[in-house]
Amino acid sequence: MTILKMPVLQTIDAYTLQQELESDRVLLVDVRERSEYRGEHIPNAYSLPLSSFKPEQLPKGDRPLVLYCQTGNRSAEAGKRLLANQWSEVIHLDGGLQAWKAAGQATVVNPNAPISIMQQVQIIAGTLILTGTLLGAFVSPAFLLLSGLVGAGLTFAGVSGTCMMATLLGKLPYNR
Repeated sequence: MTILKMPVLQTIDAYTLQQELESDRVLLVDVRERSEYRGEHIPNAYSLPLSSFKPEQLPKGDRPLVLYCQTGNRSAEAGKRLLANQWSEVIHLDGGLQAWKAAGQATVVNPNAPISIMQQVQIIAGTLILTGTLLGAFVSPAFLLLSGLVGAGLTFAGVSGTCMMATLLGKLPYNR
């Protein structure tokens, strides 16, 4: 009986990644949306957003790929896709850009970049909840459903690590 050994998505911490980058032993890929990348990213990272992620777009070479996003959820998803497409050495940054910054590592910041997608989500969600609540109080209680739906969407985003509103906003021309 033959047992197939499936490749496993590996993780790396910020300090170890910094050493690997200094030695040029890994290829770093940012899977956040382009607007997030434009606002701030790890030096020398390539941008390939998860929303348009195609494994064949990545250069196959002799260096392992290290993927990262904001917190680690999207990079883990991209890593699973790569492993399913016959990539053997795929690593993702544990904790994402947040962990990288918490470790005191350098980032490239663009002060002229548009506000992040997550800030856009917060502004829109907050406005919709406030609007639904005010209309529910002064016009018709049926408008409270708007607030409930937005709250349910935010809850799903928090639990799953996938925000539909952020995905839709990422498709807008000014966020590409």
